[in-house]
Amino acid sequence: MREEVLAALSQYGSPALFVIAGVASVGVPLPMVLLLIVTGSLIAQGVMEPWQAIALAIAGSVTGDLAGYAIGRWGGGRLLRRFSGWFGGPDRLKRAEHQVRSWGWAGIFFTRWLMTPLGGLVNLGSGISEYPWGRFLLWDILGQSLCAGLYVGVGWIFSDRVMSLDSFFGELSWAALGLAAVILFGWKLVSLLRRKQAPAR
Repeated sequence: MREEVLAALSQYGSPALFVIAGVASVGVPLPMVLLLIVTGSLIAQGVMEPWQAIALAIAGSVTGDLAGYAIGRWGGGRLLRRFSGWFGGPDRLKRAEHQVRSWGWAGIFFTRWLMTPLGGLVNLGSGISEYPWGRFLLWDILGQSLCAGLYVGVGWIFSDRVMSLDSFFGELSWAALGLAAVILFGWKLVSLLRRKQAPAR
């Protein structure tokens, strides 16, 4: 899959970046971080225009995110069941809805650029939980702008080390997810212990 994505980027340039970013943001597992880093490398080589590429990456990602949000909010039960297989099934979507309610804006913002594997789930969860559309769009644009600027910029500066950068940021995303899971588990454990101790006071 990576080879096909990179070949499309090399052949069609910024329009391909827009389409791939949109498809990846809906939830299809495409190597978006690698794509942005390679885009930065192509900019450094003079193959692509920097601001056009960044703008199309943001626009494509936001379009895909809004599509995921719309599926969650207005898709209806049958459509949701069809798409739920992409995200681990209905139970996982219910957990995502609960997490979106507890994380709020931070869940949207940080899954755009730091914990990217959760992005598609958060989009659907935001729609299912009827998170306000305007606030979702605001934090989505801010997060996707940071994502595009960060990874394209890194690829631009370190254009000769694209693959090693992709590996590093991939590991960083999973490390951030692990840390978030530990913090969430610790918080839930502390809350549970406090509730158990409350009647004894």
